[in-house]
Amino acid sequence: MEEHNFLAKNVVDASYHIHCQLGPGLLESAYEKIMIYELRKRDIHAEPQVLVPIKYDGAIIDLGFRADLVVHNKLIVELKSIEHANDAHKKQLLTYLRLSGMKLGLLINFGEALIKNGITRIVNGL
Repeated sequence: MEEHNFLAKNVVDASYHIHCQLGPGLLESAYEKIMIYELRKRDIHAEPQVLVPIKYDGAIIDLGFRADLVVHNKLIVELKSIEHANDAHKKQLLTYLRLSGMKLGLLINFGEALIKNGITRIVNGL
């Protein structure tokens, strides 16, 4: 879990720097590209728009679910740019974690006035 925490710390720090410089109000797609740029500066690989298939009854069903960012194949980051994230957004991230088998996710809402209020850590108990 140490590597997960290291990655999460860097993602949170990157989101803080981005929010301080740009503030709320951009589209999610803009924050996604800027987050990738910021993480690459830190030598952290983040893959955008990663397919999250459903494994059901021995079959893999592709319904077009995509995680906004997957960091080092260990951490899912869901980005929002809305006034307030709600429980449905948290449940979506937890579902992505369960479907992918990953343990840790971050929901980051750049729409909040203070970025610290827009970051939620979600752990998949597997």
